[in-house]
Amino acid sequence: MQTPDIRHASADHRFETEVDGHTCVLDYRLDDPVMTIDRVYVPPPVEGRGIASRLTRFALDHCREHGLRVVPRCPYVAAWIRRHDDYADLVAEAG
Repeated sequence: MQTPDIRHASADHRFETEVDGHTCVLDYRLDDPVMTIDRVYVPPPVEGRGIASRLTRFALDHCREHGLRVVPRCPYVAAWIRRHDDYADLVAEAG
């Protein structure tokens, strides 16, 4: 499978990609310097292809590049960060 292009739709507070005609998204809120990631959504017809993982990595790389901290409210993103400890330094301290 070809890797889909991911776009940062900053006006909509999301990262998105199209896969087989389905829009896949990672939604966030930004309170500089903290990005709160609320959800990753991949429609059922295109699940299981690693799209959520690619969206998550893209968003976290964006945060690193722009000096942002992350609050992973989305359970998927929180679990992804636990599995990829090289991104743990991006997580904002509680409180």
